[in-house]
Amino acid sequence: MKTVIIDYKAGNVQSLLFAIERLGFSAKLTNNPDEISKADKVIFPGVGEASFAMNSLKETELDLVIPELKQPLLGICLGMQLLCKDSEESDTKALGIFDVSVKRFPDSVLVPQIGWNQVYDLKSDLFKNVPEQSFMYLVHSYYAEKNEHTIATTDYSESYSTALQKDNFFGVQFHPEKSGVFGSKILENFLKL
Repeated sequence: MKTVIIDYKAGNVQSLLFAIERLGFSAKLTNNPDEISKADKVIFPGVGEASFAMNSLKETELDLVIPELKQPLLGICLGMQLLCKDSEESDTKALGIFDVSVKRFPDSVLVPQIGWNQVYDLKSDLFKNVPEQSFMYLVHSYYAEKNEHTIATTDYSESYSTALQKDNFFGVQFHPEKSGVFGSKILENFLKL
């Protein structure tokens, strides 16, 4: 099985590579559209700013490649947000796979949200053998609103989508590679889909 991690200059992916190796799998970091299209599994990570990340995708035409993928794809953190239609961060038009907008948390809560928070209302094989109310590690200032594609929910200023799924596209707002045993389980579930 060939797993690729999309390389588009958006954050450090070393911890993600290590987490995959600990599970007995391997992954290759690449921005080559052909390699990404031919992979069995695609991971779309991201830490950083939405408009910069979208511009990086456009430089290698990955903004055109990603929406056409048919194999399982997992967006993580900013990667999940870029699968949505747009983001309030720098008024960014994103990839539009999930028909939902990404909003900034209100100033009434500490922004960014940093640390452990519970996920619940878990739907999808992505969460197989992951208990309701498990804690996941989050670092973000923007969130996807709840919508028809929500497969997990977290509360901060309000209830929001902490995971999304539409067809072969999955997204998680939290960092599974930094979320302990149940984060590892989610990564393993994805790699075994």
